[in-house]
Amino acid sequence: MPRATVCLSFDFDAVSPWVLGDELSPTQLSRGLFGARTGVPRILHLLEEYDVPATFFTPGHTLDSFPDRSREIVEAGHGVQHHGWSHTPPSAFDSRAAERADVERGIESIERVTGERPTGYRSPSWDLSEHTLDILQELGFDWDSSGMATDYTPYYLREGWAAPADDVYDPGTETDVLELPVSWKRDDYPAFAFRGGELWGFADPARVVENWAAEFDWMYDTVEGGVYTLTMHPQVSGRGQILPHVETLIEHMRSKPGVAFRRMDDVAREFRG
Repeated sequence: MPRATVCLSFDFDAVSPWVLGDELSPTQLSRGLFGARTGVPRILHLLEEYDVPATFFTPGHTLDSFPDRSREIVEAGHGVQHHGWSHTPPSAFDSRAAERADVERGIESIERVTGERPTGYRSPSWDLSEHTLDILQELGFDWDSSGMATDYTPYYLREGWAAPADDVYDPGTETDVLELPVSWKRDDYPAFAFRGGELWGFADPARVVENWAAEFDWMYDTVEGGVYTLTMHPQVSGRGQILPHVETLIEHMRSKPGVAFRRMDDVAREFRG
């Protein structure tokens, strides 16, 4: 077992957040196009240079719209996992049936590109609905990466929980769906993505990546066998002012003994035994 595990993950959203949102315009679409046309090739080149595997959570909309680019990710040896079909947050669906249909359509898109059924899921916007866990179990998913109940240790999601306003929290019962936890502090979008009225997006890349490195160092020194999951987006970290700092971070992590970079499905498979 590695002293520490690093999971580099990329949410390859491309144009899906803009097409299905309320900000559709040629300029907004161009942000997603940058991710598909420019960001992904740069990221793949960096990962190849350092021989580092990664996991790309990819909406079915992206897979169907950019199949050649998606196949490049697969051919480079990286994982492609579920991120919805339409990049609609689960809680935004008007019914359980609609949410399940979106997940099923996303599975079909992944199977067409990879030839394999996805084992893992990451919710668009990390926003699970009351039905999401049931749907994941019904459709045979082994793991999820949308929750934050721990920081560096995988855990199993629970069902049947309750959080009434006038009574104590009921944690429910444990399922066999593993969670590989995430954090907004280990996500490039809040720091670097401008979105009027929501995100300023002008954080200093050097400072942000220094914080990512400091968090990794703390895990390395404190949590035996910890799993560090970093979430990035090709349309964000694929830009020239950010990617060199990501490279510096990879070099820093690689310099420590016993650090393994791994695909998230491999980590989940080993943890589940």
